[in-house]
Amino acid sequence: MTSPLVPDARTTVDPRGPRFGASITVIVLAAALVTAGSPVGLVLIAWQTLVFALGAFIGLYAQPYGVIFRKLICPRLTPPTELEDAAPPRFAQLVGFAFLAIALVSTLAGASAIAMVAVGFALAAAFLNAAFNFCLGCEMYLISKRVLVRG
Repeated sequence: MTSPLVPDARTTVDPRGPRFGASITVIVLAAALVTAGSPVGLVLIAWQTLVFALGAFIGLYAQPYGVIFRKLICPRLTPPTELEDAAPPRFAQLVGFAFLAIALVSTLAGASAIAMVAVGFALAAAFLNAAFNFCLGCEMYLISKRVLVRG
């Protein structure tokens, strides 16, 4: 049994965790843009694609940045005052995965302009979350839920 403020990593998240992950994602994706066209850029895009895939398809508890947050950062913080449903951030991971999958395939196909645009969109979304605590993918999830409930 879990207390209301102890997250069940499969269904709820400490809202500070996705923001921490977004901060690391910003660094990785900015480095991928700076090193675009090189083997390092390809590795960074492939790594972030894997990170997003784990978060989207397995769960946020399996996402490497979430593991770092839970194991190293969270124990040093005060407990969260509230927890969030994991579904919106998980959907955001799926959106990030889609953009990075496009970037990865485009990079491998030699279409670097398409890859850079896809990485740029993912970077912009991650920056919004890291800097302003605005999760664009989460908002897309909530809007889609409202639209589907009405229609």
